[in-house]
Amino acid sequence: MSDTIFGKIIRREIPATIVYEDDDILGFRDIAPQAPVHVLFIPKHEAIPTLDDARPEHAELFGRLMLAAAEYARREGLAQDGYRVVMNCREHAGQTVFHVHLHLLAGAPLGHFGA
Repeated sequence: MSDTIFGKIIRREIPATIVYEDDDILGFRDIAPQAPVHVLFIPKHEAIPTLDDARPEHAELFGRLMLAAAEYARREGLAQDGYRVVMNCREHAGQTVFHVHLHLLAGAPLGHFGA
């Protein structure tokens, strides 16, 4: 596993508020939340640096990230009002940890973005 902060969270070397976990995915609260609910979902067994590094064999893993976020949103009662999922790719898009991760943002109106 990578030596990024996310690798250390997966190995439980540094604390995090873990809110979701299954065999492949870990979800924890962002330490600098951008919304009332801001949870990061990361793969536990493979540290793919960016979305641009993903390959066809990673398709199932990326689907599992999305499904984990949706499951968490339903379980926490966020799905009815809505939530946003975002994955940043590289510095200009705001990626600061190079271990792919999906942001789930919810808990308040997030404003219009896209269609």
